[in-house]
Amino acid sequence: MAGSPRRAAGRRLLLPLLCLLVQVATAILFAVFVRYNHETDAALWHWGNHSNADNEFYFRYPSFQDVHTMVFVGFGFLMAFLQRYGFSSVGFTFLLAALVLQWATLVQGFLHSFHDGHIHVGVDSMINADFCAGAVLISFGAVLGKTGPAQLLLMALLEVALFGINEFVLLSLLGVRDAGGSMTIHTFGAYFGLVLSRVLYRPQLEKSKHRQGSIYHSDLFAMIGTIFLWIFWPSFNSAPTTLGDGQHRTALNTYYSLSASTLSTFALSALAGGDGRLDMVHIQNAALAGGVVVGTSSEMMLTPFGALAAGFLAGTVSTLGYKFFTPVLESKFKVQDTCGVHNLHGMPGVLGALLGVLVAGLATHEAYGDGLQSVFPLIAEAQRSARSQAMYQLLGLFVTLMFASVGGILGGLLLRLPFLDAPPDSQCYEDQMYWEVPQDEADEAQGPLRTEELDTQA
Repeated sequence: MAGSPRRAAGRRLLLPLLCLLVQVATAILFAVFVRYNHETDAALWHWGNHSNADNEFYFRYPSFQDVHTMVFVGFGFLMAFLQRYGFSSVGFTFLLAALVLQWATLVQGFLHSFHDGHIHVGVDSMINADFCAGAVLISFGAVLGKTGPAQLLLMALLEVALFGINEFVLLSLLGVRDAGGSMTIHTFGAYFGLVLSRVLYRPQLEKSKHRQGSIYHSDLFAMIGTIFLWIFWPSFNSAPTTLGDGQHRTALNTYYSLSASTLSTFALSALAGGDGRLDMVHIQNAALAGGVVVGTSSEMMLTPFGALAAGFLAGTVSTLGYKFFTPVLESKFKVQDTCGVHNLHGMPGVLGALLGVLVAGLATHEAYGDGLQSVFPLIAEAQRSARSQAMYQLLGLFVTLMFASVGGILGGLLLRLPFLDAPPDSQCYEDQMYWEVPQDEADEAQGPLRTEELDTQA
């Protein structure tokens, strides 16, 4: 048992030191580089003699509130399905998102809003940082229960940097359109996490198999996360789009796509079950696939019918993925995907990117009129044809998969460092590894944990 006190002492110091180090470094960078933008700075705003009602805050902040709620409440509770990992699911979501909001402000700021030697921030930068947090939390879902908080912080630092670079390459260099992030958020986050999980593969994870399932109330908490995400997803996709018809159309397409994916999920879940009963895992996750699949195309002229068709397809693919492909992913490919992010974000994200290729290729001046400038500015300015834009959209998908795969490999090698205090195979999916838990829960777990500690040391 000599290893246990040393392990506890290391755990006691590692997380605080890493949190403080990152926060101090971030604060210094903020002090040097970050400034208010012209809509936030008192002198600059009033010098322009603007009406306060014209400030971007009043148009964007409602969408920001919805996206913020999705990140902290929706993602956190969606991952609370594990029977003994609720504190960690919600708590580590809170920790990671708080870190990413600061780090992403810097990374995205240097790439997108750096001029005159400073990063200029406002409500748009808050929304963009939340989007980055969404991608990191998707990756977290793939390794949920198998990583410690120090590992997760390092994963977030690396992933945010690569997310920012990938986003810059797609949106600024290639001119790809991806308002709701089917590529930049969902595909990137999912495959970063899946490759990371493959590098961190645990052949002895069966020792913790008894904790990997859910119980009645943990599934109910996860369903709360689903409902929050489902309700606010139209805001998520429309938050960065052009005010006016673009934002209106994006919300409408997402709204219809989500409703169709929900019906297809219920239908396929009942059909896939041998006795016709519904599987709560399918309902919690696959019903949300409609929001993912229209992330790229929702600001385009997808049409309401197109949104319904896309959502129905995404819900079907996602449900079948949970039923049939997740076991194959672990047994054949050695990818232990705790939350099934491949089914909710990976496959629907790729489908969404391909849908964007199709809809971009069909864009015409007749269909969009003067609105073509806001959706496809390069086509409107005759710098590209619709077919050329479609090819760039497809290239953006391949670039995203490349960045995600390379990032996942690098992240996995980084997280394998022995001093980062990963949980042993026999103690994964267990809150008591990192949290003070109520006494009745501690008593229930204490016996198995002691036995497993001896097995681990042996």
